Amino acid sequence: MDKTAFYKLSYGLYLLTVKAGSKENGCIINTAIQCASEPKLISICVINKNLTCDLLKETGEFNISVLGEDSGPELFKRFGMQSGRDVDKFAGDTAMPCLSNGIRYLPSASAVIACKVIDSKDLGSHTLFIAEPTDALTLAGTEPMTYAYYQANVKSAPVKKAAGGWRCKVCGYVYEGETLPEGFECPICHHGADDFERIETSADAPKADAPRWVCSVCGYIHEGPEAPEECPICHVPKEKFNPYEGD
Repeated sequence: MDKTAFYKLSYGLYLLTVKAGSKENGCIINTAIQCASEPKLISICVINKNLTCDLLKETGEFNISVLGEDSGPELFKRFGMQSGRDVDKFAGDTAMPCLSNGIRYLPSASAVIACKVIDSKDLGSHTLFIAEPTDALTLAGTEPMTYAYYQANVKSAPVKKAAGGWRCKVCGYVYEGETLPEGFECPICHHGADDFERIETSADAPKADAPRWVCSVCGYIHEGPEAPEECPICHVPKEKFNPYEGD
């Protein structure tokens, strides 16, 4: 089997939102596809450790907002780089409306699809949900964002603002805190605590002008003095990375 064939699979980016009673949450995912046409079915995969996954298992309903290329870094910081177990991601938000299912969606997205789960399967790290669409809207006119576009145009170099923290050795994400929470997983590349290194001051954090390396297969961009030993997205080796010369 030629494993490089799997490297040609592309990724989009989506905001998955859920609600259970008075509790609502959302997270960024890259695994949402139309998996059948008659009847129309949507599949998504969600990390089992996420609060969003727990709430979805409880209610069986969700919305998928298809992120457009105008989605900014603050959106990814809000929904992708913090846990709903620690913060209320919707606190004070009056801009995100709800569909008829009572679940919020991103009005600036390219489109939104409401779904009801009809089947699920635990895959170990993730749960696969199969769902029927119950509503759908085409929204903004911006092109849907791919993961490669996010890496090249949206992601900014992580900057350490306070003394002390932990940096992911795979993708460069910085966690601010004296200790990593039990069972911590990088919100960007999903590697565990064993792949984090201690940083003591802001001077140890990656700089905006640090060397950058782009994966020639999937477009992932790594920040650091050397390319990673393996791409955290498509898993090709270090030799597949080239110096990144974009803006």
